[in-house]
Amino acid sequence: MSETLMLCTAMLIGFIVLFKSADQFVIGSVDTAKNLAISPMTIGLTIVALGTSAPEIFVSMTAALKGEPELAIGNAIGSNIANIGMVLGITALIVPLRLKANILKKDLPILIFVTLCCGITLIDYKINIWDGLLLLAGLAVFLYRLVAGKKPSDEAPVAEEELDEIPAMTSTRALVTLLVSLVFLLASSQLLVWSAINLAQIFGISELIIGLTVIAVGTSLPELVVSLTSSLKGQADLAIGNIVGSNIFNILAVFSIPCLLAPTEIDPSVLWRDYSLMLLLTIALVAASLGIRGERKINRIHGSLLLAVWIGYLITLYNTAIPN
Repeated sequence: MSETLMLCTAMLIGFIVLFKSADQFVIGSVDTAKNLAISPMTIGLTIVALGTSAPEIFVSMTAALKGEPELAIGNAIGSNIANIGMVLGITALIVPLRLKANILKKDLPILIFVTLCCGITLIDYKINIWDGLLLLAGLAVFLYRLVAGKKPSDEAPVAEEELDEIPAMTSTRALVTLLVSLVFLLASSQLLVWSAINLAQIFGISELIIGLTVIAVGTSLPELVVSLTSSLKGQADLAIGNIVGSNIFNILAVFSIPCLLAPTEIDPSVLWRDYSLMLLLTIALVAASLGIRGERKINRIHGSLLLAVWIGYLITLYNTAIPN
């Protein structure tokens, strides 16, 4: 019991340091970019977007380098499932979410497309370097589209306000903040993965299940905070955009990491149980967003259904992991 408590404590510390260092990583990156005269729009669309996915990216990279690709795969797919089922479910239960037309026309179709691409990489029950390169190519196209498809006049006031809230730093201080936060990101990822692997061994469950549950939920907590805060401020489009953008990055940036660093065969359940649910929830998000009679809204009924599906999924994983 003492060893289990120690590992749980280490995991909690890992999560706390991971999130704090990710915030500092974004701050250091933004100020460094500002000092290099990079436009605020480019910073907001690329650096901040990638920086907010730093926890998933670093955890998956560490797991893959340690020879635990299942943990990395579970982190990517499980985070997407938690983002829609847990985050949007809870948020919509508290504050029904109205969607703007641009999210339906631009962002959701891209999410559907990259989700299908993820399924293509899993269809042969293995991931390899070519799958990773395909996803990275998609990431490059997505980032280029973000930057090239926007004009300075189109930049959202919300994004400008978020960048203005980041304290200005000198070039030296910004670079030091960036490098130190990077060190802590790596260290906390190591601690998190180490504790997850050992907990899996103690309880006799696979690293995949740990990645799909504990790690996925933990790395989705920042999205929950952002979505709830945005919704309570009346910025439902920011809450939805946060989830949609996060899921796109999870597939293109996070899922590509185990493909490149630790090619492996996968259990068929990853495709038929985990990926299928991720696809189903993504389609459900689109269907709820379209609504009826032109109402673009995710209401409390939709939220309760999303949350119920996610809880049912966790119960299924628990029964699969510990049948007795």
